[in-house]
Amino acid sequence: MNLMERLYELMESPLLKIPGVSLSLIALIKAALILLAASVFSRLLIRFLKKSVFSKSRIGAGPQASIARVIHYLIMILGTIIALEALGINLTALAAVSAVVMVGVGFGLQNITSNFISGLILLFERPIQVDDFVEVSGVLGRVRAINARSTTVDTQDNVSIIVPNSQFISEQVTNWSYRDSRTRLHVRVGVSYSADVELVRNTLIQVGAAHPDVLEDPKPSVQFYEFGDSALLFDLLVWINNPPRQYFIRSDLNFAIVAAFRKNRIEIPFPQRDLHIRSSIPFQTSTVQPSVE
Repeated sequence: MNLMERLYELMESPLLKIPGVSLSLIALIKAALILLAASVFSRLLIRFLKKSVFSKSRIGAGPQASIARVIHYLIMILGTIIALEALGINLTALAAVSAVVMVGVGFGLQNITSNFISGLILLFERPIQVDDFVEVSGVLGRVRAINARSTTVDTQDNVSIIVPNSQFISEQVTNWSYRDSRTRLHVRVGVSYSADVELVRNTLIQVGAAHPDVLEDPKPSVQFYEFGDSALLFDLLVWINNPPRQYFIRSDLNFAIVAAFRKNRIEIPFPQRDLHIRSSIPFQTSTVQPSVE
């Protein structure tokens, strides 16, 4: 017996014996190669679909990511089944054992299972998609990837936040890109009670219309919000088509409003309070004369 035959015999010798299953080194290598081949095939197929199919279709980026993720899951599940068969594991018996094991393991993996199922719901229902601008649990940013357990959101500070998928299902989510990317901004400002309200309205409309990111249709408008304690409160309403820039646009409008109000001599008052001191007991003074004996 030469060296190669001896080596092959050692690789076929069982390393671990389980009732009904005998695991050998060569079986483990075959299973690993099958899983590796499934992973490589999945990546190549998805790359082909993106270059040759998705690029020529009208499918958006969100549905493309969902289809690619589902294809990857199916291929890996199929590869896992074939790998288990290569190991000589009886899938029928394994299913019975797995049902018992999963009951116990499930209690310790509730969060992982919940996030995985939530990820499947996100992929099929698509309440959020890749490149959507969303806000969930105080995290505001653009969706970069929807994975099996979590979703990656890039904030405006270029920080990647990993959000569990279950939060997108169980909590309130604001999706600025879900139906229409157009968003209306509210810019509130207070002016003195002595200000000309028509001049205030015209000035605010001019400031809104002059910003390059403000849409012409619908046009900017102004609402007389309320009578404040120290000022008349107005609300400038403008429409934009770029939700991620809403805070920068609001800042630009605030700068422009201050400049325009100073130019037109419109006063932006600060809170004022009049303090009146009253006493129900009159304050009396008396002079005590020294006694002379």
